Amino acid sequence: MDPVITPWQDELTGGEHSLIYYSLVIAGLALLAQFARTWTTRTEIGARYRPSAIAGLCITGIAALSYVVLVIKFDLGYDRGSDGMWIPNDDALWSWAPRYMDWSVTVPLLMIELIAVSALVGATARRVRAVSIACAFLMIFTGYLGGVVIAEGTSLTALWTWGAISGLFMVALYVIVICTVLVSTGSMPAEAARSYRGAMVLLLVVWFAYPIAFGLQGFAAGGARSTVMQVVLSFADIAAKVGFGALIHKVAKVRTADDVRTGVDRHPEAVWLSSVKLADAVLPPLAGPAETSQRRGRR
Repeated sequence: MDPVITPWQDELTGGEHSLIYYSLVIAGLALLAQFARTWTTRTEIGARYRPSAIAGLCITGIAALSYVVLVIKFDLGYDRGSDGMWIPNDDALWSWAPRYMDWSVTVPLLMIELIAVSALVGATARRVRAVSIACAFLMIFTGYLGGVVIAEGTSLTALWTWGAISGLFMVALYVIVICTVLVSTGSMPAEAARSYRGAMVLLLVVWFAYPIAFGLQGFAAGGARSTVMQVVLSFADIAAKVGFGALIHKVAKVRTADDVRTGVDRHPEAVWLSSVKLADAVLPPLAGPAETSQRRGRR
């Protein structure tokens, strides 16, 4: 069986090199913008759902840093030839491999973000979260083994074998995501339920783009193949981390406002969505003299 030509072995034209550079920078900037947005708006979400904002910050922060590495290694990984082509060197691999390292952390965090605004609580939430984190990590790690580690990504057998194993974990994640959303939407306000279903559909569709893109590693060669893969993966990351995160943030805000309106929880500031007030601020009750004395005594 002929060895696979990996995408980091492909020579690039000037246009292909420029387009990949563009997609990497755009993805990094979009992730950085979402990180800033989540950081500045994290207090809009009640304590019950705030783990989703923390997970979102970790996702976009880690991913933005990984794109810094990708851009630097892409810049260093190709040398301009006398004929105008960009020739890969030993650093070219590292304009690809850091994606797996990013995903090994951020995909499990996506599951934490999803579950944090769900209707799952207590032992059920902990159990589903643990299983989904394990499946997410193993999905990425097994794909990394076949795509990069074994025979340095040149074995078609390894690509198929480990790709199939990775696919099994991916199917398990699909089941977990769908079941979590279906179980949860019935107890949510209508607007939150619509956004939650939208987040599910977006995630499941975008996730499917990754194996398709990496499937090109075993069935094509040339700069056009590498360009398509890099561009698709960059914009898929934007959709899976920025788009999904924005929808989950909306669900968390709507659920926070619903908890305040129904008296389940308090929130020290008004909850707004698209310039519409969803709930007024509700401050905790002031401590009376007796309670204040008790607190001082406990100190």
